[in-house]
Amino acid sequence: SPPPRSKPRRLNQPLHILVTGTSRGIGASILAAFAGHRVVGHSTRGGEGRIAADLADPQAPASLWEAALAALDGRIDLLVNNAGIFEAAPIGGDSAAWAATWERTMRVNLTASAELCRLAVLHFRARGGGGRIVNVASRAAYRGDSPDHWHYAASKGAMVAMTKSIARAYAGEGIYAFTVTPGFTVTGMVDEYIESRGGIASLGDLPIGRPAAAEEIAETVRWLGVDAPPSATGAVIDVNGASFVR
Repeated sequence: SPPPRSKPRRLNQPLHILVTGTSRGIGASILAAFAGHRVVGHSTRGGEGRIAADLADPQAPASLWEAALAALDGRIDLLVNNAGIFEAAPIGGDSAAWAATWERTMRVNLTASAELCRLAVLHFRARGGGGRIVNVASRAAYRGDSPDHWHYAASKGAMVAMTKSIARAYAGEGIYAFTVTPGFTVTGMVDEYIESRGGIASLGDLPIGRPAAAEEIAETVRWLGVDAPPSATGAVIDVNGASFVR
């Protein structure tokens, strides 16, 4: 028999959505893009209706998921993993500090996302009807990053591979997974990095003439979570102004 089709996704049928990393930048824009749906946001410190959870804590993903389920009446239709950190780890520094930064980055950017994806897949399967996952990675997954950010690029490359694995494994059950890979985006997280490199002009080839706006990333996430056809599952959408073309 053919695989189940996802139910029609319309604004008069609000989705129940969990979005991580929503305190600013892309995450805050994602919350705004899902206006009309029931959305629970997350940040490390909470506040403004967001669930507090430090994803560097191995216990945090499970507690965040349970809190989101409680806030959304026991149902989540869409998980958006946007939370991430971008911390420098110079190879010439202290070995223990380099390893600790690597492990913290993997824990926050990859392992916490993986644990939330696992909980989402189990939830979607248990209640039936399928569901969607959108993971926000980075163009660094494909082009790499600076000498001080091996760990960041590695975490995002692994996120892409994980998402494709989820898409292949569960599409037959109506569970669809997608990845967005932004390039430089106007957010607080990268502003200091851009300035440290000499400003926008020093960043090299930006054919569009500017970094992406957070709202552009958010609209891509919204489309994947709400409107993208099931046959697009496993897709990776680049939003980098053609600064890196695969």
